[in-house]
Amino acid sequence: MSDKTMTADEAVARLESGMTLGIGGWGSRRKPMTLVRAVLRSEITDLTVVSYGGPDVGMLAAAGRIRKLVAAFATLDSIPLEPHFRAARERGAFELMEIDEAMFMCGLRAAAHRLPFLPVRAGIGSDVMRVNPGLRTVTSPYDDGETLVAMPALRLDAAFVHVNRADRLGNGQYLGPDPYFDDLFCEAADTAYVSCERLVDTAELTKAAPPQTLLVRRHVVTGVVEAPNGAHFTSCAPDHGRDEAFQRYYATTPWADFAERFLTGDEQTYQSTVRDWHQEDS
Repeated sequence: MSDKTMTADEAVARLESGMTLGIGGWGSRRKPMTLVRAVLRSEITDLTVVSYGGPDVGMLAAAGRIRKLVAAFATLDSIPLEPHFRAARERGAFELMEIDEAMFMCGLRAAAHRLPFLPVRAGIGSDVMRVNPGLRTVTSPYDDGETLVAMPALRLDAAFVHVNRADRLGNGQYLGPDPYFDDLFCEAADTAYVSCERLVDTAELTKAAPPQTLLVRRHVVTGVVEAPNGAHFTSCAPDHGRDEAFQRYYATTPWADFAERFLTGDEQTYQSTVRDWHQEDS
């Protein structure tokens, strides 16, 4: 066992252009935005991004960092369609593999178990098969003879997830109402980087919450980043809700203007600039 703590920039320095990057969370909920902003400060590009998409996808798409996106959706939740994703997609900025939510989950699970694919009913009879001509079907070898989609494994070079608490060894804990699929992202990846609202001693993880909240286990984690408010502007219940006012500003501001104001400095500068914005907006 070893201390896996590092900064967000140190985690991103281990990535390379052209990698497949999985990003945990769901829509505009518990996204590892500190790590995403670190990618935007780097020169990394040509990424295949695998995500239940939110502003992580919107920002990386707007900045021209995505070559291919694998997603079930790209939403800000209270704003149904992520606007910067939409603008980038409409100008043909990247390739898109859009699949059903259950297919996405099965792809992660296949990768986590190091299987080439998993059979799934989702997608049969829908346009998912039409818009993804590379997908294949399989026939059950048993008496039912059912035709199923052979969802290919979504293998990841690296994964980013954000949790409420973590220890230095890489154990990650969620305290909110939904674990999403962050554990599968980590297990499907060759390397996984976990950011957390607060870094705590291992014994503290189970003092106020049951062991079942230990979503991410240390053996699949490469690095741990302490990042208070690191999901901003997405939610990270119960630590903080979604910053709806700032999200509306992000959604209605031209990307170049938003990036120039909020993404030109380090993470500390970002958090300070957001506080200044709120004072101006109040």
